[in-house]
Amino acid sequence: MKSHRLPAWLRVLRPGQWTKNLAVFAPLLFARAVFVPELAARESLAFVAFCFLSSGTYVFNDWVDREEDRRHPQKALRPIAARQLRARTVLLLIVVCWIAGLNLGVELGWKFAALGAGYLVLQVAYTTVLKHQVILDVLSIAAGFVLRVLAGAVAISVPVSGWLFLCAMLLALFLALAKRRQELVSLEQLATQHRASLAEYSLPLLDQMLSTVAGMCILAYGLYTVAPDTVAKVGSDRLKWTLPFVLYGVLRYLYLVHRRDVTGSPEKVLLSDVPTLVNLLLYTGAVFAVLYLVPH
Repeated sequence: MKSHRLPAWLRVLRPGQWTKNLAVFAPLLFARAVFVPELAARESLAFVAFCFLSSGTYVFNDWVDREEDRRHPQKALRPIAARQLRARTVLLLIVVCWIAGLNLGVELGWKFAALGAGYLVLQVAYTTVLKHQVILDVLSIAAGFVLRVLAGAVAISVPVSGWLFLCAMLLALFLALAKRRQELVSLEQLATQHRASLAEYSLPLLDQMLSTVAGMCILAYGLYTVAPDTVAKVGSDRLKWTLPFVLYGVLRYLYLVHRRDVTGSPEKVLLSDVPTLVNLLLYTGAVFAVLYLVPH
């Protein structure tokens, strides 16, 4: 079903971006606990909680940015910018989403609830202050993904590897920088009118940052696969054979950014670029096979 056919109150929740919350399942997968019913159920509940929390922040962000969005060729079509929702409806959606998300978080324990609350504080700070600060804006986006991963670990009471933490942070930072570059290219002269922090960036600067972070991301994942604690947990170093998929995924995304001039959020690129989607499925299958099917 096309998004414009959905009711305005549902579109403003951005269900298409719930794919970001799949990050909470990373600890479950790498802890080799996918087939443990109780832990899988708790992780699924964590996913739902973050869907509520993130949707509430999307509504809050769209309300705060409604005037700026009306000057954006694509964001002007969002329900709040297009004046399709009343202020009281917007407030109700924010309150319901945040309360529902935090209530689910309490069911998963106080640590998870604290991380959920921290995520909300970070998102409010990002919307009101941090998104207008160069470099801090992309670091804030990356921190949001890291909180998802940490929350997923807390939900099932498993530790997060330091290397996995770095991989999550660097990958999220890479995608955030790519999104800033896409905004700069697509908006051209209107970029600074839409967001002041974009005036502090330039294409050469963002390209340099992207190249640096991409290399660090690949290196961190490679080191994670052969780290002693990873080998001990997995039972072998076979996870290193999934590195080619990570290499292809990162390089493919750089190719799309530089040669295809793709625009839009990372999840749209993921779902619209067939090679990227196939690579992600193959990577997931390879990780699953190494962790669950291959004898150790």
